[in-house]
Amino acid sequence: MANEHSAFTFELIEQARTRLTGRISLTPVMTSSRLDALVGARLFFKCENFQKGGAFKARGATNAVFALGETQAQRGVATHSSGNHAAALARAAVLRGIPAFVVMPDNTPQAKRAAVALYGAQVSWCAPTLAARERAASEIVAATGATLIHPYNDHAVMAGQGTAAVELLGQVPELDLLLCPVGGGGLLAGSAVAATHLKPGIRVIGVEPAGADDAARSFRAGRLLPPERAPVTIADGLRGALGEKPFAAIRGRVEDIVTVTEESIVRAMRQLWEVLKIIIEPSAAVPYAALLTQRDKLRGSHIGVVLSGGNLDLDRLPWQSPPPAS
Repeated sequence: MANEHSAFTFELIEQARTRLTGRISLTPVMTSSRLDALVGARLFFKCENFQKGGAFKARGATNAVFALGETQAQRGVATHSSGNHAAALARAAVLRGIPAFVVMPDNTPQAKRAAVALYGAQVSWCAPTLAARERAASEIVAATGATLIHPYNDHAVMAGQGTAAVELLGQVPELDLLLCPVGGGGLLAGSAVAATHLKPGIRVIGVEPAGADDAARSFRAGRLLPPERAPVTIADGLRGALGEKPFAAIRGRVEDIVTVTEESIVRAMRQLWEVLKIIIEPSAAVPYAALLTQRDKLRGSHIGVVLSGGNLDLDRLPWQSPPPAS
């Protein structure tokens, strides 16, 4: 574990920044005096919902694809993903002119299916379990010779994700605290390494749904624990199990990993839609949900909140009644 921890460095994030120049967007930071007053802190929302492909995943996938050698790249890339990483990898493959093979669970939201199809990836479907995803992806790699680009358990992916925190601290140097959603852990790991390198003493906290709490349990145990059950959460982008490589980077750099309820995620998502006037997906609302429930601990802080993406099915918003049966 110690070797894994030392293998992922800020230098990899700096290399990713160079590699990503001109290939992704510099996303804006939004503020709201109304939300500041509600929480009792200064909030700075890093809007990765405006990133290429609608999510921060463009960073890690693009970095990983363009880090490959020419011979390796020409055999293509493969992954398994609930949606955002799949679309990001498909887009990066188009930019490099190589094939992409994607395994997606059969309960993937329609908007994320459409995004992957848009980039022309070869898609295979599987049962909505991590074991099924990994098995199907392994079969594709064996059949095609493509390189597996894991959604989060990959240093190149983690490094790309960490560029979001580098940008944010450049935009808002006075941050005291950074809140990130955590599922597989790539974004939190990259963000933690970047933030603590650039601003020693900054607090970094991960937030995940209570219905998919393996990261919080692992953090408290000090060792990687498998999920106790199939994840049950509206935040489909956070259903992945915490990866070994992200966990190694998170330990020692992240202050805490907290969980939030489904009710608070929906409330946070709706509030951000209404106040910021932007579309975010449930996973992106998870860090703000923590602010709604832990505001007394954070008064007076300057807080960066990563809004991880904005890809969701607009016909199935969580505060709407389900459509009538036909």
